[in-house]
Amino acid sequence: MSRQFTLRSGAMHAEITERAAALRVLRHGERDLVTSWPAEGPIPYYSGTLLAPWPNRVGGASYTFGGQTHRLVANEEDRGNALHGLVAQAGWEAVEWLAVEDEHGFVRLAQTIAPSPGYPFTLALQVLYSLTPGGLTTTLTAENIGDGPAPYGCGPHPWLLAGDSVEDYELHLPATRVLLVDDRLLPRSLEDVSGTPYDFTAARAVGGTAVDHAFTGLVPDADGLVRVRVSGPDGGVEISWDAAALPWAQVCTGTGLGHRGLAVEPMTCPPDAFNSGTDLVVLQPGDKIETSWTISAI
Repeated sequence: MSRQFTLRSGAMHAEITERAAALRVLRHGERDLVTSWPAEGPIPYYSGTLLAPWPNRVGGASYTFGGQTHRLVANEEDRGNALHGLVAQAGWEAVEWLAVEDEHGFVRLAQTIAPSPGYPFTLALQVLYSLTPGGLTTTLTAENIGDGPAPYGCGPHPWLLAGDSVEDYELHLPATRVLLVDDRLLPRSLEDVSGTPYDFTAARAVGGTAVDHAFTGLVPDADGLVRVRVSGPDGGVEISWDAAALPWAQVCTGTGLGHRGLAVEPMTCPPDAFNSGTDLVVLQPGDKIETSWTISAI
C-alpha cells in the first residue's frame, strides 16, 4: 500500500497518498470538501489526482510536435483519446514532510516523467501540499531535464463536495467563454456563455444541466485570483487560483457516472492543446513552470 500523509491545521484535515500524489481526503471539521476514496481502493474518476504533462484529452491519442508525429496510449478507449496525462496512476515519492499538530503542515512529493512511447521527453515534477486554517494549497512544479523542448500542460482533478446530489448545488463560475465539444469531447467552437446553459457568471443552481466543458475568459477578483464557489445542503467549498497561470477550467457534473461531487479543474490549456497549440506550454531544457491552487471551506 502507498504511504499516506496526514496534515492538520485548525479545523482543516488533509490526507495525501504517494499513489498518484493524490489528495485523498480534505475535511473542514466533520465536513468533506472533496470526494474521498478508501486508502486501499482504486481511485475513482481521477479523484484528487494531478494531470500532467497534459490535462484533459489528446484527440486520437496522437499529435505532432517538432515536426514529428507521436502516438500515445488511447486510455479513453471508447473515444480513442489519450486522457489526463501520464502521472495520475503513477507512484510518487515523498521527499519532505512536516506536520505540526493542529497548526500547519506540508508534504512534498516527486515524480520523474521518463521518455515513453508518445512522450519522448524528460520532466522532473514536484508537488507541494501545504495546509493552513484557511485551506489546502497545492503547488505543482515541472522542470524540463531533457535535452530538447517538451510540450506541457497540467491541472488538478478534485471533485468538490457540497451534498449528495450535484443538482442541489449552486455554482458560481466567473468564466465568460465556454468551449463547446463534439461527441468525442474534443473542441468544436469557443463561445460566449451568454445564452447558453453554461452561464454561471452569476451564482445559480446547477439543476439538471449536464456540464463537461472547459471554460476560459476567467474573471479574477481584485486580488488577481479567480474563485469558483460551490454551495449545497452540506455547506460551501471554494477553489481559487491565478488565472494568468491557469487560464482554463474544466467543470464536470459527472452526469451519468454515479459519482459524488462537482469536478472543477484549473488548467494551463484547453482540451487537445497538444494538437491545437492553444495555450500550450513549451518547456525548453532547464525551464521550470509552477502552478498553484487552493481549496477552502466557505
